[in-house]
Amino acid sequence: MSIATLAPPQAQPSAQQPPSTRPVLLPFPVPYRFSVDQYHRMIAAGVFGPDDRAELLDGWVIPKMPHNPPHDATIQVAEDALRQALSTGWRVRVQLAMTTDDSEPEPDLAVVRGHVRSYSQRHARPADIGVVIEVADSTLLQDRSVKGPLYARARVAVYWIINLIDESVEVYSDPTGPSSAPVFRTQQTYGRGDSVPLVLDSAQIALIPVDDLLP
Repeated sequence: MSIATLAPPQAQPSAQQPPSTRPVLLPFPVPYRFSVDQYHRMIAAGVFGPDDRAELLDGWVIPKMPHNPPHDATIQVAEDALRQALSTGWRVRVQLAMTTDDSEPEPDLAVVRGHVRSYSQRHARPADIGVVIEVADSTLLQDRSVKGPLYARARVAVYWIINLIDESVEVYSDPTGPSSAPVFRTQQTYGRGDSVPLVLDSAQIALIPVDDLLP
């Protein structure tokens, strides 16, 4: 899938034109950033085909990486571990969209409050989410440097990266919210043999062994 905004052809400047009035020719089209509303209208209009897997990140339509067996297995074992740990009123969403002011990512897992029907007319928003989780192997840099600031800017309370490369779970919390450089101010890493605290609404409700979150 490819989306681009093409600039109209430009006339070549003549030698007689003063430099200040000659058209500026760029070597590439100027990228276009989409709003969430524009992205929704594109989906409704059928711009994306059934095989086009993408998400809106900070205004950019980004193709999603294809899955591999370790990634898919991790999602399944992590989903099982989370479901067993959750208290009443919380549920797990798997690879479903969430909406922020400028993005619509599809995290691998999200722990959200409410019933399934709570999201029949809208996607989950940051205030609905206790923990958002990405499973990372080839996407580790993107999950840290792109999705991390995105979730921090949206004030997602807790962000986990299940890091398949280092066999660990990175836990980010205390988001700054909107700022010139949004970040999570607290970060902890848990390895095999450790247990990750599951914190919802600032309360720890369970400890989940890292080994239960890895394939």
